[in-house]
Amino acid sequence: MGDKVAIITAGGSGMGAAAARRLAADGFKVAVLSSSGKGEALAEELGGIGVTGSNQSAEDLERLVEQTLERWGRIDALVNSAGHGPRKPLLELTDEDWHKGIEVYFLNVVRAVRLVTPVMVRQKGGAIVNISTAWAFEPSPMFPTSAVARAGLASFTKLFADQYAADNVRMNNVLPGWIDSLPATEERRQGVPMARYGKSGEIAATVAFLVSEGAGYITGQNIRVDGGLSRSV
Repeated sequence: MGDKVAIITAGGSGMGAAAARRLAADGFKVAVLSSSGKGEALAEELGGIGVTGSNQSAEDLERLVEQTLERWGRIDALVNSAGHGPRKPLLELTDEDWHKGIEVYFLNVVRAVRLVTPVMVRQKGGAIVNISTAWAFEPSPMFPTSAVARAGLASFTKLFADQYAADNVRMNNVLPGWIDSLPATEERRQGVPMARYGKSGEIAATVAFLVSEGAGYITGQNIRVDGGLSRSV
């Protein structure tokens, strides 16, 4: 087998870009999707493929997967990052807002996974990591559409893991707390037991572990990377 290949969606900045950099440093060939054009620039820097498009577009994702397979012939890892959905007081969210949240935080994963899973099944192996949120199970009124959609993503992940574990295709979620790609406030920092924001690189390192052979027996899980913020088991 030649080089391993990773696709990163919403990878132009923040945690997605950090994951792309880390996987490239670990020896992966990387293909990056980003709506801003930053993903193309990053991919060029890393010697990979960059596509400007949206993970809310099946056509853009198909283009990314096709270019990846044309160039390297395989896909070993898929990292699904996401943009930002609507944020309002709970009952001020319209039906349209909720639909948008599902698009941004849930269907972004489903679309990419539909395309990549058959490739991984044929290869008899692959790993998918979705960047979720620490508030998926302890919802915050600050992020209502994210919390609701990503609770659904946790269910989807377990269903996927149950179905594809025997094919050696794994899926896990990373649940970041307050990360330094967000504006910092002292109040939020003090609410974290570690009394600091996490680093994008720490999320990227968790992603890198979850797609590695060392994590080969981990699937269907939600891994909290939040400085001790979460209280639930």
